[in-house]
Amino acid sequence: MATKSDTAAAKAKLVVEGKLVIEGLCKRYGATTALEPSSLSVTEGEFLTLLGPSGSGKTTLLQLICGLVEASEGRVVIDGRDQSRMPVHQRDIGLVFQHYALFPHLTVAENIAFPLKMRRRPAAEIARRVEDALAMVHLGPLAKRFPRELSGGQQQRVALARCFVYQPSIILMDEPLGALDKKLREHMQIEIKRLHRESGATIVYVTHDQEEALALSDRICLMNHARIEQLGTPREIYERPRTAFAADFIGISNIFRGRWDGNGSIETAHGRFALPQGAHSPGAEPALVIRPEHLRLGSAESNAVTGRVGEIVYAGSETRVIATLADGAQLVLRLGPDDAVPVIGETIVAGWARERAVLVA
Repeated sequence: MATKSDTAAAKAKLVVEGKLVIEGLCKRYGATTALEPSSLSVTEGEFLTLLGPSGSGKTTLLQLICGLVEASEGRVVIDGRDQSRMPVHQRDIGLVFQHYALFPHLTVAENIAFPLKMRRRPAAEIARRVEDALAMVHLGPLAKRFPRELSGGQQQRVALARCFVYQPSIILMDEPLGALDKKLREHMQIEIKRLHRESGATIVYVTHDQEEALALSDRICLMNHARIEQLGTPREIYERPRTAFAADFIGISNIFRGRWDGNGSIETAHGRFALPQGAHSPGAEPALVIRPEHLRLGSAESNAVTGRVGEIVYAGSETRVIATLADGAQLVLRLGPDDAVPVIGETIVAGWARERAVLVA
């Protein structure tokens, strides 16, 4: 049996090991639970993304970390100090939001200098840090311009520089690219990734965009129904999802629900399929997940289904084939530029190697 001293030692060890440690953090509004008790640890220099649909609890978790919302239970530990009851302005945290919140009457340089002036830094240090921050976001020539004279992407870079300039312990970003168009958003993703690499900052990032999360993150905390669904690297979550929700939310998946026979196969409405070696049923109603890129047309594999092509989508580097199975379910295949493409109305057989599938709850 663990003693009180053992428990205290374990807790202390957890605190030491994480730049940010969340222990049993929970938020309730009356009978409504905005965040189930949740725990995780973020290491120094890590880029962690909180990913999930609207209402999943990701923004609530971010607000609890920075102190904008008071927790119902649990605690937030930053740099080994419990900051659960500390007001937001006293936490060593930088915030970047979707709306840039730049001061319209201040120039770019003055906006970036603002947090340093509020912290009463010496004038020489402010000038040096602002110059470094402008160079970091490639805005040196625009230092004397006002926000109204900048594009949306340039304004977001000013907001990022203003946050990085005073070197907070942790930087929190809440949908910072949500107001940008697709091309500019993809460009800013590269910029944020570069800023993270060059600065070594610890970043917690909120988004509902799966591609953004895959592109930016060291790890992803996938959230659903006010709780953590899965925590892992982008590759782990994409290639080895633990639940049907994780498989469906991250990328495109073909999901066959059925009954595990206890002997290496799953019985579904579309047939009996062999499972990967060593697979065990994760629950009463397991599902088999196959990514579109793992399906092969005309495959001789024992795992195969037949469908009729209903739609073909050309996307440059790939072609997406959408077929309808006998029960009306859709099957999605992803073909490379050198693969033969069927025609609409054609009956196809698509198969997969058993090791390419994943058994989930």
